[in-house]
Amino acid sequence: MHVALNAYFWNRPDTGSGQYLRQLVYHLNRLVSDLDITLIYPHADAPADVPPSVHVQQVATRPGELGKVWFEQIGFPRAAAEGRADIAHVPYWGPPLQSPLPLVVTVHDLITMRQREYRRGLRARLYNALVATAARGASHVITDSAFSRQEIVEHLQIPQEQVTAIPLATAPQYRAQSELLLDMAVRRKYDLPEFYVLYLGGYTLHKNVPTLLHAYTYVAQAMGEDYPLVLAGRKPEPGASTPDYDDYVSRLQLGDSVRWIGYVDEEDKPALYRGALCFAFPSRYEGFGLPPLEAMACGVPVVTTDASSLPEVVGDAAFAVSPDDARQMAGAIISILIDEPLADELRQKGLQRAAQFSWEETATQTLLVYDRLLSDRAAREGG
Repeated sequence: MHVALNAYFWNRPDTGSGQYLRQLVYHLNRLVSDLDITLIYPHADAPADVPPSVHVQQVATRPGELGKVWFEQIGFPRAAAEGRADIAHVPYWGPPLQSPLPLVVTVHDLITMRQREYRRGLRARLYNALVATAARGASHVITDSAFSRQEIVEHLQIPQEQVTAIPLATAPQYRAQSELLLDMAVRRKYDLPEFYVLYLGGYTLHKNVPTLLHAYTYVAQAMGEDYPLVLAGRKPEPGASTPDYDDYVSRLQLGDSVRWIGYVDEEDKPALYRGALCFAFPSRYEGFGLPPLEAMACGVPVVTTDASSLPEVVGDAAFAVSPDDARQMAGAIISILIDEPLADELRQKGLQRAAQFSWEETATQTLLVYDRLLSDRAAREGG
């Protein structure tokens, strides 16, 4: 079997699509000796860190949004067919309207369609319409959770049998075992306090960080300034889809209880998790929700919400509260900070829960999708 993958995000491992593509390719390559994989990419810079047995092919295109759309709609499917691939796989929501090969598309979530802040501009609406129409014509859709599968069936009107939920997993570096020198170096690099509660993620509206900040007014009142909230990730400029966080923190009088550390390098994230007493993830909408799973794999108690796919990820191994209830969120954080037996129980449950997810299983289930498509095609041609 020969699979061609759209590698647009390969050189962006700091994105969810980039992480997914890399882990999928690494594990497919290890699991199946007779599987040929070709990465088709549009960039001047060749994909980095590609396994030696994986082929790469460049498609020349112009930079910018129009170049991306041309690559997705014309360049990638043409190159996959010319390379005699059996299956074309687009590992993010950017499939072509027409494909000469059986086409698999991974739709991680419908955030750009379902969340208002992503639908404001004309270009965004046009692109959403394009990829939604293209996804309906795909041979099969893979997504990350049962929640996202149901959303895709309902809102894209794709038959259930054409959509498969295949969970994600954490990378091997996310583990509870402390690497003393590395962890100390990360603590110094970001000037981390001795004790802290961590948020690591984006800051658009659906991430619901203002509710976490509101919750932290209660945490700070109960615990003082000894347990600050560390906010990791790029702080955005205020806009239509991002609040003015500095103003919000000031109005809540949380200046002494909140620390911004900005962008965190990928290799530093496991140590950042391990140093935290609690990981808070207040999101309203996730197609999967990898950060809570990464935190649990690092042995950190988690407080998240009962919204969208998050209960599927954390199970009974974390606090899952209403995304609208700041008091309940604060109570869960405070409970972890003051109740060491409870925190220990959540650490152990979290480690066990995270161990139930593996990239080997993700790759295996993806390979089964490929196999079914080729078997169905052979049956049709034979008939």
